[in-house]
Formats: sequence, structure tokens, C-alpha cells
Amino acid sequence: MNPADVEDLIESELEDADATVTRARGEHDDDHLAATVVSPAFDGLSLVQQHQNVYDALDGHMTTDIHALELSTYTPEEYEDAS
Repeated sequence: MNPADVEDLIESELEDADATVTRARGEHDDDHLAATVVSPAFDGLSLVQQHQNVYDALDGHMTTDIHALELSTYTPEEYEDAS
């Protein structure tokens, strides 16, 4: 699956999300992706809940188009502090 398509899916499903998706293992490995997702929707959620929200946004693509997803999630404040 194209990383830009994954970004679009995440951003369309999560409130004010900003997603950056890349190929985790180089340009020829289509089904291993890495994503950094920043959204105020993560505020007050555990890390597990944040990741589940991203998986929910990707719906069935996690079992059909994406084999693995290295995921980093942040609220906008957390992302600013980490930068």
C-alpha cells in the first residue's frame, strides 16, 4: 500500500491528525510501514488506546495491505516537547 494512501486514511479518520508514513525497510518492501501520527484525539488515552485508534482508522487494511506498522503516536503537545 502506498504510504500517502495510508496517511490519507489516518488523517481522514482521526481528529485533526497529521500522519507521516514511510516504508520501514526501504522502498521495495511495500507492506512494512512506519508511521508517526500526531492528533489531539490522543489526549488522555493510553499508548495502547492511541495505537488502537490508528489501527481502527486503517480498518481492514492491516490484514490485507499492510503486514507491519511501526507506530509512534503523540498529542500535539507531546510532539512539540519531543522535537
